[in-house]
Amino acid sequence: MSDIRKEFKDILNNAESYLMQQEQLFGGIIYKTSASKIEKTSAPLAEFQSVNSLDEFNAQISSCKKCSLGDTRKNFVFGVGNPNAKVMFVGEAPGADEDAQGEPFVGRAGQLLNKILEAVQLKREDVYICNILKCRPPDNRDPMLKEMELCSPYLSKQIELIKPKFIICLGRIAAQWLLQTSDSLTAMRQKVYNYQGAKLIVTYHPAALLRNPNWKRPTWEDMQLFQKLYNEQM
Repeated sequence: MSDIRKEFKDILNNAESYLMQQEQLFGGIIYKTSASKIEKTSAPLAEFQSVNSLDEFNAQISSCKKCSLGDTRKNFVFGVGNPNAKVMFVGEAPGADEDAQGEPFVGRAGQLLNKILEAVQLKREDVYICNILKCRPPDNRDPMLKEMELCSPYLSKQIELIKPKFIICLGRIAAQWLLQTSDSLTAMRQKVYNYQGAKLIVTYHPAALLRNPNWKRPTWEDMQLFQKLYNEQM
C-alpha cells in the first residue's frame, strides 16, 4: 500500500512541476490591451515631466497608494543600479525578500541574476534593475492588469531618465506586458524588439531557473544574443 501511495505522490509532483513549467512559458493571464490603452499607460505621467533624476522621482512616488498594494507592502521597491546604465533589467514585481529590503532581486533569484551578469562581463552596479510593479503582490501572486496599468508610467519614466540602450525582460509577465502580446515566452525569446528607443530582449526569470535548471542553457543563449548586440553597439 505504501508503494502505491509513493507512486501516486510522484505522479502528483510530476504533474505539478509540468503545470508550473507550462505557466511560466504560456501563462495563465494574457496581458494585452488595445493600442490606445498601450499608448496611455506606457507614457510617463505629465505631472513628472519636470523630474530630472531617479532620486527625485523615487522621492515623489515612494508613498504611492494608487492601488491596494500600497496598503500591504513593507517597502516601496523603486529600483537600483547605475542611473546612466546602458542595460536595464525589468522583472514583474518584488518578492518577499525584495519587499523586506526595499531593493529588487536580492533573494536567491537575485544571486542568480548576479551570476548571469558576471557571465556576460557585467556587474550589478553597471546595470539598472527594476520591476513593473513597485510593490509586492500578496503571496507573490501574478500582478493584476489594473496594478500594471497604474504602475507602468513609473517604469516608462525610469526608462526616460536612464535612456538605456538595452532592456532585458526577465520572465513572461514582464515581456508580455511591455510588448503587449499574448505570445508565449518561447515565442518571444531569441528576437530583438524596439521599446522606447532601446533594444529589448526576452529571457527567463531567475526564479524560474531555480525551479527548472534545464532553462539555464536557453537563458545563456539569450544572454549570448544580448552580449553580441552589446559588443557591436558599445
